[in-house]
Amino acid sequence: MGTAPGIFPFPFVGHGITLFRRPLEFLKSLPVHGDLVEIRLGPQRAWLACHPELVHRILMDTRTFDKGGPQYERLRPLMGNGLVTCGHAQHRRQRRLIQPTFRPSRIADYAQVMGEEAQAVFREWRPGTEVDVSAAMLALTTRVTSRALLSDSLDAATVAEVRDCLAALVRGLFIRTVVPLAPLFRVPTPANRRYRRAFARFHAIIDAVVDERRRGVPRDDLLGSLLEAQEAHDGAAGVTGQEIHDQLITLLLTGVESTAMCLGSVFSLLPAHPEVERRLHAEADAVLADGRRPGPEELSRLVYTRSVVTETLRVYPPGWLFTRTTTRETEIGGFRLPRGATVLYSPYLLHHDPASFPDPDRFLPDRWLPGNATAVANGALLPFAAGSRKCIGDTFAMAEATLAVTVIARRWRLRPLPGHVEQPRPAATLGPRSLKMICELRRPVPAQEPSAQGARDPDTGDACPVHRSPAP
Repeated sequence: MGTAPGIFPFPFVGHGITLFRRPLEFLKSLPVHGDLVEIRLGPQRAWLACHPELVHRILMDTRTFDKGGPQYERLRPLMGNGLVTCGHAQHRRQRRLIQPTFRPSRIADYAQVMGEEAQAVFREWRPGTEVDVSAAMLALTTRVTSRALLSDSLDAATVAEVRDCLAALVRGLFIRTVVPLAPLFRVPTPANRRYRRAFARFHAIIDAVVDERRRGVPRDDLLGSLLEAQEAHDGAAGVTGQEIHDQLITLLLTGVESTAMCLGSVFSLLPAHPEVERRLHAEADAVLADGRRPGPEELSRLVYTRSVVTETLRVYPPGWLFTRTTTRETEIGGFRLPRGATVLYSPYLLHHDPASFPDPDRFLPDRWLPGNATAVANGALLPFAAGSRKCIGDTFAMAEATLAVTVIARRWRLRPLPGHVEQPRPAATLGPRSLKMICELRRPVPAQEPSAQGARDPDTGDACPVHRSPAP
């Protein structure tokens, strides 16, 4: 496969601090030490797989390499025993319970919701003003995910609370994973207090939604399906109130943050790649002509936009580092690992391997156009994992990101602030966390529409300034 197994030199305190401070550089330095490299996370030994064949063995053999390790030890108090964190024995039943929400026919239904919420993102934008793109994308994905899982159970103020809670939780989860020393996180520092407040409030919001729904009218959404399953079996099938709570927490956390990071990364990359941006705008103009609201048919025509999203997921995969735990003694990559060993893999590392992706640091969406996706053959592209535990919402997330990029890009060109470069910041997810940009209206408002009350936006119907920005 490549080089022999190796051991990365151990600093006295292990590699957790380096992984926290310079995680991407640290990961890219590991393959020269072997296909499977031993590192230290605090006092714990761990092994990181650097070759796609080893990673696929880990992902396909879920009996031997089960969900576990520092990452899931920190996630379980937050997410409970939901679909992402549950062990192999519970996974199949849980996935069958949730799968109907994400079947292809439902994704088509959600397309209209995704388009509506993307339009709502820029409703308050004005040409030449500064916008917080990170916050806007997080608001968008929070609203889309909550509507898919909970219909309209969350009002605007509660959606904003959920968004803020998720941001605080994600910031705190990463350091709890790479520096797994529990006493540090019991100290009442400002960061620890923020994490605990967000933790408590997030759980309280979900409990309130479930309680209200039990007293209200049934809805055709994930929460409705879970409540129906619980009522039908009276808990006998294991669909308990706690499981309903855990599944909602899990899917909100994973569905909101990752897609928001992907969208932020797309808009951070476009200004530095004008030809990519030009082609993206051209496709948006063609597919969403005359202010058409996107649906399933339009989604199928957004071939280049989807390639832009896929390449963004390659360059900056939101899920960039994962852990597993061995359930028995096993051999992999020339190492004999004991039962209970922590094994890691990094999509970011695989996605930047020149053996799989020529010019890995270049942003080249053409890699993914029909007939060009040669790098998929060795399984090196893993933004959604693989095997039986592949992300259940992968199709949903790709549709949401593709539609959101198209709807926003058709009306706006986003430019970085002068002298400001926003780098992706690894935490529990990877992406830009404080991305602020200047929005430019791409198309002039039609000349016949201005009135004493101002022009109307052809996409939203909302009033907007009579200000004219030059067409591209």
